[in-house]
Amino acid sequence: NKYKNYQFKKVDISKYKKVYNIINDFKPHKIINLAAESHVDRSISGSRNFVDTNIIGTFELLEAARAYPPKHVLIASTSSAYGANEEMPYKEIMKADYQMSFYAATKKSTENMAHSYSHLFGLPVTMFRFFTVYGPWGRPDMALFKFTKAILNYEPIEIYNHGDMIRDFTYIDDLVDSVWRLVSIAPKMSNNELPSNDSQSPVAPFRIVNIGNSKPEKITDLIIALEEALGIKAEKNYLPMQPGDMPATWADTSILEYLVGSSKK
Repeated sequence: NKYKNYQFKKVDISKYKKVYNIINDFKPHKIINLAAESHVDRSISGSRNFVDTNIIGTFELLEAARAYPPKHVLIASTSSAYGANEEMPYKEIMKADYQMSFYAATKKSTENMAHSYSHLFGLPVTMFRFFTVYGPWGRPDMALFKFTKAILNYEPIEIYNHGDMIRDFTYIDDLVDSVWRLVSIAPKMSNNELPSNDSQSPVAPFRIVNIGNSKPEKITDLIIALEEALGIKAEKNYLPMQPGDMPATWADTSILEYLVGSSKK
């Protein structure tokens, strides 16, 4: 009730102490950070915005959490962090050092920053790597919405890598449910040896968790499904691979399922 009349406003999280002041006012027990610049193509032409929001913004959040430690900090990352890895499905314990887009590089940087704060200050942190989220209120730059709009307007759709692309599409309700369940499962430091398949850090209360469908689909199958649903044949413009993009994503969700159970509907 104390904050029922609080007016929520758009805040530039990269600005000095903007997030700090909010955390100071609320002193929340749990923090979920979903704020990000998140477009692979845009990160090539507008890299500074990705540094400001993803790196500096996350730093400001971590500084605020350091001053007013919550019981759990949850921060969104991305499947793009797996970069040039060819072994699939992607597992959180895999080495992920070869990001192929600047967007992915900034998000991997936030993972490293959060781990250091977790180690140094005992902050319980969960990083979740999202896999191609779709559904209501989805980003208009994602393939589902771009293709649908173009098909309805009888415009050609751009298909990268000549159609040889697969994505682990994750429905928004499943993602929200997974994040909500993870909120109450904060990593804890343990003197016991961790299971070999656990992504929790051996030196910090920090864990990385994939959130995906674990069932990759061909982009060409998505287009066929849209054509059938819309009753319109798409005009296709096949293009080479987009710089910085990944030909395939596929989530291993065994850690997520171990922690919270299956959330697929």
